[in-house]
Amino acid sequence: MPATRPPDSGARAAAVLILLVVTVVVVDATTGPELHISSFMGIAPLVAALRCSYRWTLVVAAVYLGCLTYVDILTVPDWAPASRVVGVFGAVLVAVFALVLCRTRLQREALHARTSLVADTVQRAVLRELPLRAGPVEAYGFYVSAQEGARVGGDIFEAVETPHGLRLMIGDVQGKGMPAIGAGLDVLASFREAAHYQESLESIAERMEQALARYNTRSAAQGTDERFVTALLMEVRGTGEGRVLSCGHIPYYLVRRGVVHERRDGEGGLPLGLGTLTGERRRSVHVRPEPDDWVVLCTDGVTEARGKDGTFYPLRDRLSAWTHLPPADLARTLRADLETFTRGDLKDDATALIVGPTLSADPP
Repeated sequence: MPATRPPDSGARAAAVLILLVVTVVVVDATTGPELHISSFMGIAPLVAALRCSYRWTLVVAAVYLGCLTYVDILTVPDWAPASRVVGVFGAVLVAVFALVLCRTRLQREALHARTSLVADTVQRAVLRELPLRAGPVEAYGFYVSAQEGARVGGDIFEAVETPHGLRLMIGDVQGKGMPAIGAGLDVLASFREAAHYQESLESIAERMEQALARYNTRSAAQGTDERFVTALLMEVRGTGEGRVLSCGHIPYYLVRRGVVHERRDGEGGLPLGLGTLTGERRRSVHVRPEPDDWVVLCTDGVTEARGKDGTFYPLRDRLSAWTHLPPADLARTLRADLETFTRGDLKDDATALIVGPTLSADPP
């Protein structure tokens, strides 16, 4: 980042600019007053202001001012004194403007660095850095915000080791980028708290629903949009015992013995924020993990990403070709391929987690 440049940042660019100014002045001094091309060299300190540190910008500006003063006073004998004063004064203005421009740029870069630091701190508070580690589980993956410059957005995820076993969650807030952060933070905080104290996934989902309802009540009072959240919750209690609860989330993928299976366990549940529409209680599905299983959890920013021809990203086909990769390599490969497929033009926040050991559903 610009704020982390060393004190002599831009020394090479400054040396090139100084050499250019001196060369032009020498040409001016040896070709006679009718050429006078050094008057166009005011660009040099301005380029230094955009590329160099303040110290090197000062050096370039001083060399430029000294050279232009020499040319205007000693190499243009036909100029009247007033013309010489105007020429020197113009050079002074260019030099001063370059220094002011450089100072302003450095202040903006410092402000950007501080803002980025705050954003990083907020991101760590909202989303833990990947890979996640909780008990026997390690989750690799990535999160990419679709909003330019945003480091957090509408996707949330967590893995925690609790007295009730290992519990995982991935969610997708309606909307993207900064407007979705508030709802996502409330739901994520509710999961982190409830996962430690609630006996069942159904109870955790109920607490998350209540947190989102409170958020939507505040939003309605403030005249902003209410939101819903899709979420997928998983739980492992001991060897071979687990449950899955879907709150309107997209399917996950089970990788077992090199074969990729699309799992729709619990499909049909409404997203959080809409659960009261039917009055039906959410129900989790019993699953049986095997020691070598993986699961791939993602948000629809991955599965609905479009290529240049308008086709959706073929996640299952890609996973089938990469089952030989360890989770960390698979996560890196998947992210790079998604960026290539979309040419870096994601329309929605995209999150993928590669988790092992993982869960598999009972056969239908």
